[in-house]
Amino acid sequence: MGKIIKVAGPLIIADGMNDCRMFDVVRVGKDKLIGEIIELRSDRASIQVYEETAGLGPGDQVVSTGAPLSVELGPGLIGSIYDGIQRPLTELQSIAGDRIVRGVDVLSLDRKKSWSFCATVTLGQEVVEGDELGYVQETSIVRHKIMVPVGVSGTVLDIKSGEFTIIDSVAKIKTLDGIKTVSMLQKCSVRRGRKYLEKLSPSVPMITGQRVIDTLFPIARGGVAAIPGPFGSGKTVVQHQLSKWANADIIVYVGCGERGNEMTDVLNEFPELKDPKTGEALMKRTTLIANTSDMPVAAREASIYTGITIAEYFRDMGYNVAIMADSTSRWAEALREMSGRLEEMPGEEGYPAYLSSRLAEFYERAGIVKVLGSKQIIGSISAIGAVSPPGGDLSEPVSQATLRIIKVFWGLSSTLAYKRHFPAIDWLISYSLYEDKLADWYSENIAYDWNALKAFAMTILQEESTLSEIVRLIGMDALSARDKLTMDTAKSIREDYLHQNAFHEIDTYTSLNKQYRMLKLIIMFNELARGALEKNVDIEDIIVLPIKEKISRSKFIPENELKTFNTIEEEMKVAVKQLIG
Repeated sequence: MGKIIKVAGPLIIADGMNDCRMFDVVRVGKDKLIGEIIELRSDRASIQVYEETAGLGPGDQVVSTGAPLSVELGPGLIGSIYDGIQRPLTELQSIAGDRIVRGVDVLSLDRKKSWSFCATVTLGQEVVEGDELGYVQETSIVRHKIMVPVGVSGTVLDIKSGEFTIIDSVAKIKTLDGIKTVSMLQKCSVRRGRKYLEKLSPSVPMITGQRVIDTLFPIARGGVAAIPGPFGSGKTVVQHQLSKWANADIIVYVGCGERGNEMTDVLNEFPELKDPKTGEALMKRTTLIANTSDMPVAAREASIYTGITIAEYFRDMGYNVAIMADSTSRWAEALREMSGRLEEMPGEEGYPAYLSSRLAEFYERAGIVKVLGSKQIIGSISAIGAVSPPGGDLSEPVSQATLRIIKVFWGLSSTLAYKRHFPAIDWLISYSLYEDKLADWYSENIAYDWNALKAFAMTILQEESTLSEIVRLIGMDALSARDKLTMDTAKSIREDYLHQNAFHEIDTYTSLNKQYRMLKLIIMFNELARGALEKNVDIEDIIVLPIKEKISRSKFIPENELKTFNTIEEEMKVAVKQLIG
């Protein structure tokens, strides 16, 4: 037990804390506010408080719980909405009303609710840490595995199926250190990643159904990506689309310091959205962590770690998890504020010198791994972080630190957003470092010429960028027929292929097979047109062919009618042949 000697916003200094350790959780003042020790010097501790500190003063007591900041893991996580320190917001509302009051102590998971546990091991069976003891069918989509806790291995002495709460004993395991009782509830420190056997190299794409991502800048399953962009460029919409359509089993969405109206949209929309794979509500495979900009700033820092720890828990069950962090810039602002109040030497633009290492600590917890257990089970976490640089300036520290870590960069452009081109991912500045690793997968599973088509499309777009400068200066008439065709093909790639309507029933998602057929259609027309130009056909006659309308509307062809592309290809060949005569 210590006493406060200084209060500076969310930071308090207390002495008499000899027996405490770094990152221990403490209770502060008569309201027992939640805090965490972030610095220790002799018996003096610096504590960041995750609640409003108004009213605290020197002399108030600080009591250590002796445990690090942890999350509760078990049945009940799916479909829940938490704040940055895993307090369920629905429970907080029932206790405190529409405004969160200080000092409310709420359990993260319901201790009274019974779950139907089905055992999958037998008496006398040898188990090791990470093995599945049984499961709970938490939702119609998620089979929640109950695993042997880390550090426990031995023989199953007792296990039974039935109705249990998360704190009831479901199994007993005889270990070298005695008999261990296992319940469905686990606690895990958020600051340290959960153990695994081996990290693997990503080699399979995370398919998102978004054409500009899957075709030009793919992300691997278990990969890391960043979406930087100015206000209004569509970062949140892109993350919503990925949450809905990416082929991930579990979604963890962390709203970290975003405006309240954006998180309100998420909280209102996600329960209404239908999971396209199962037809069930999307929330039946989603956990939300909401920490808005008007909530205590220190809790932003915790929210990222809370989210990634929950993601690791589901990864250890063998699931493919996608975590969306919106946005890491707001999280970095919390680091900057606490660093300033600790009077640390500031780095660039006032951010702490350890900004890059903290960002790396978060992103490196993503990946595809062999999880603990006697069976060879593989799980993955794909981390996608939005970055909100002031004024869209990518030279600022958070963007630069993120770029040194991530492998996929989806740079959003305000110019494209103002033109109503969504997703506003700028193909001239974006990149993916997974392209080479995924090239073989695309060739084997989609089409042998997928990579060639993609490379040709990128070449056309880059040529258009160069030619557009000439057009601005002296007009389109100065271009040769071949250059005019390049400009027309680039326009088709931009408007007919890369532009995608998130609110259109068919266009919102495009399978890889359909993406291939669409892109092949555009490039095939370009090749036929070049052949016609060599036979002295006028470029203006080629550009106004009626078949161009069918090519542009091919995005609205339903997934179960892809044979229509064959018809369009034949009509296209006939139309160009007639021009040649």
